[in-house]
Amino acid sequence: MSAEIEVRHRTIHGHRRAFRMAGSGPALLLVHGIGDSSRTWRDVLAPLAEQHTVIAPDLLGHGESDKPRADYSVAAYANGMRDLLTALGFDSATVIGHSLGGGVAMQFAYQFPERCERLVLTCPGGVGPEVHPLLRMLAIPGAELTLPLFTGAPLRWLAPLAAPLQSRSAGLGLGNLGLGDDYEFFLDCYTAMRTPTARASFLRTLRAVADAGGQAVTMLDRCYLTEGLPTLLVWGAHDHVIPSSHAALAHEAMPWSRVEIFDDAGHFPHLSEPERYVALLRDFLGSTAPAHHDQRRWVARLRDGGTSAHRSSGT
Repeated sequence: MSAEIEVRHRTIHGHRRAFRMAGSGPALLLVHGIGDSSRTWRDVLAPLAEQHTVIAPDLLGHGESDKPRADYSVAAYANGMRDLLTALGFDSATVIGHSLGGGVAMQFAYQFPERCERLVLTCPGGVGPEVHPLLRMLAIPGAELTLPLFTGAPLRWLAPLAAPLQSRSAGLGLGNLGLGDDYEFFLDCYTAMRTPTARASFLRTLRAVADAGGQAVTMLDRCYLTEGLPTLLVWGAHDHVIPSSHAALAHEAMPWSRVEIFDDAGHFPHLSEPERYVALLRDFLGSTAPAHHDQRRWVARLRDGGTSAHRSSGT
């Protein structure tokens, strides 16, 4: 296991932002998921830093970053990523996002196409409405009262007690909340939210992208604008948070993308198989050239509304 890279801090717009940074060379921006932090990349940062500058922030409201009453939309997070890159002296980067961070990465590519060299979406949000029932439950009003149950040590004791009910519950997986091998990774994220401000930031973030019906934000309607941008889709076949069937939907919307399924992984392939994940990224980075943004072509696509892209992909 690689040595963990220390956390640094930078104040931007009056808020203290935490991030990890190491290496030299072309920039890789790694964006974590909801309730998580830059620590999720702990096993891949050092190997990637051998050939690149790796920058892994704690999103506002997460990890060691400030948790103000603020805008926690995907668009606001993308703005924050642009401003952090600028503050650190980088004009562009390959953007790698996991879960919610995948949605942020896609939004970054949409808002700032001239600053996005490549796109790597790992089990990203924003492809379809399906998401784990726990997240749907926490998105509804009143979750403020129940969230402490899922962010404290008692959950580690209570969930396994429900395991005997599994055989009588049509395989609901109550012993691990229906999360399979993702249970420990998932729990580490949510037990980190021990303070009221952390929980409030989490709920604002969740409700900006989901409700009782599931994910409410989609990236599919604007995917055509990333044509020509080297794109890699990574999914775990046993993802119980966001189903791996979304990989096919995303690839259909971006037929120029490359798809890699980790057959033995769940929602956290970078944690469960870090060596394979690093090897995959190195191959992708080495076999593709950074995108050159063509503003005229981008504008033409936007005015066309994506109909040309739909025709070319046969949809």
